Amino acid sequence: MPNLKKIVGIVALMVVSLGLIGCGEKKEKVSIKGSDTLVNLAQKWVEVYGAEHKDVAFEVGGGGSGVGIKGMMNGTVKMATASRAVKPKEAEAIKKKFGKDAMPHVVALDALAIYVHKDNPLNEISIDQLKGIYGKDRTITKWSQLGVTVKPDEISLWNRQNSSGTYAYFQKTVLGKNGEFTLDAKSASGSKEIVEAIETDISALGYSGMGYKTDGVKWLKVKKTADSPAVEPSEKTAQDKSYPVSRPLRIYTIGEPVGASKAFLDWVKSSGGQKIVKEMGYVRIGSDKKPS
Repeated sequence: MPNLKKIVGIVALMVVSLGLIGCGEKKEKVSIKGSDTLVNLAQKWVEVYGAEHKDVAFEVGGGGSGVGIKGMMNGTVKMATASRAVKPKEAEAIKKKFGKDAMPHVVALDALAIYVHKDNPLNEISIDQLKGIYGKDRTITKWSQLGVTVKPDEISLWNRQNSSGTYAYFQKTVLGKNGEFTLDAKSASGSKEIVEAIETDISALGYSGMGYKTDGVKWLKVKKTADSPAVEPSEKTAQDKSYPVSRPLRIYTIGEPVGASKAFLDWVKSSGGQKIVKEMGYVRIGSDKKPS
């Protein structure tokens, strides 16, 4: 008598295989990977858009802007989310391999917030002070140097990993083109991890996207110079660029997007997609005001 379990197993495998073939014929696959700043937003976009577009199979992942761009360079990622611009060497490699440019699509804005514990008495900070805290040759290591009393006084400093676009943007904006980070900071693999660490440590300081704010932390107002007004991160201050650490968030494609990728990007930039941007705590690329 034939082995019944073996026969059932073979039949089951054939059913699964046929099902996968059928799905492959019906669904266009769109892989979206990269920025940890954008990963929660991208997942929400896909959740809402995908519910109405069952003919597209989306895959969303993080790992950092560099990871997404590298995936796009080697052909494993169709759309790379990035909180920094593609570097010249990356753009050159993409052009050489595919014969097309890496095309940026601004899908949201972000005021990169400077976070401290909710009970930390500090309310504002300047770019120069941040440079003194994060720079290679640190000049500010204690909260008392910023005029507040925190116990312990030593600043518990958090930074992102160097594959992060947020890391690269903060480095360029705060430390300058050739500025280097201190080695004293603890490194986090994602934006959420930094905020979670600050929630439990009154001496901690770190930076992360606006969308990661919780009740356990607060963000500081930032001054461009010592004599400038202190500006709070918000939708308005990111859109008018008065907040000193504001940036565009992008999705990159190889050449102009087509098919499901184009349809998805068009929706992301529409009022529907931008409504989700605001709901998730990020900044829309435009306002809801009608043209006059």
